Amino acid sequence: MSRSRKTGIMGGTFDPVHIGHLFIAEAARDAYKLDRVLFLPTGDPPHKKASHLASGRDRINMLRAALRDNPSFQVDDREVAREGTTYTIDSLRELKERYPEDLLYFIIGGDTLLELKTWKDFPSVARLCSFIAYHRPGYGEEELLEETERLTRVYHANICFAEGPGLDISSKYIRHRMERNQTVRYLVPKTVENYIEEHHLYRGEWYHEGSWEDHRAAQHIDG
Repeated sequence: MSRSRKTGIMGGTFDPVHIGHLFIAEAARDAYKLDRVLFLPTGDPPHKKASHLASGRDRINMLRAALRDNPSFQVDDREVAREGTTYTIDSLRELKERYPEDLLYFIIGGDTLLELKTWKDFPSVARLCSFIAYHRPGYGEEELLEETERLTRVYHANICFAEGPGLDISSKYIRHRMERNQTVRYLVPKTVENYIEEHHLYRGEWYHEGSWEDHRAAQHIDG
């Protein structure tokens, strides 16, 4: 009897995708033997200002460029294609309908774990998928464990953890460097760096978004 396919889901603006996104996805895939990871770029995320500096198509193309050498990583463009506001619950329902036998694992950063209860229809989200939360050992563990216990008790959420080094990288920080003509080599895959340069992305808009210090508040995954 064949086992169910284990599908990881990594949501985010990916504006642009960077090495932090890729490592977190790989750490989760490796820790829980996921068969694949779907990268799910957001369309119009309700929890962020709708001010992407790259179009949905550019973000999808950058993801495809970043993932082309990893057969376990795939791009799912359903949220970019969807009109209106994007919610995780809508995508999970569609994925479950399309792949009813798959076990779904939503990959998040530790900071996002503390916000899960604010997601639209979180009780249904918790029924449709498990969560893999990436965190740096020794940092904020007590708060994470307390929230995990609460989400498990109240919503019967299934939450597990993948550990790894702190990745203090955000897409906003990368855009800031691009604005100032500073190198982003080794912060993004070379294929993504080339795409940004060829399409003249992230030039002249960054200062309208916030200060450089704001990048530390950016979530690991949402970028």
